[in-house]
Amino acid sequence: MNNPISSIRILPADMGASPASVSEGGKFLETLQQSMDQVEGAQGDAATQVAQLLNGKGADLHSAMIAVEKADLSFQLMMQVRNKIVQAYQQISNMQF
Repeated sequence: MNNPISSIRILPADMGASPASVSEGGKFLETLQQSMDQVEGAQGDAATQVAQLLNGKGADLHSAMIAVEKADLSFQLMMQVRNKIVQAYQQISNMQF
C-alpha cells in the first residue's frame, strides 16, 4: 500500500523568495501604481474639461468629449488588467501542490 504522506517533499527553509523576484514584484507594483495614477489623472482632466465647458470658460465640446472618451477607455483598460490579475491569482490559488 502506498503512503500518500511519503510522497510529500519538504523544502529547505532557505528556499524563500530570492532578491531578484522581490525586485521584479516591486517593479510590477510600481508600474501598476503608475498606470492607476495615469487613469486617475485622465479622469480628473475629463472632469475639469466638462466643468469648464459647463461654466463657459473657454473649453470646447470636442476637447471635452475627447477627454471623457480617453478617461473612459483608460478606465476600461485598467478594469481588464485587474480582471486578468484576479484571474491569474485564482488560477494560482487553485493549484494543488
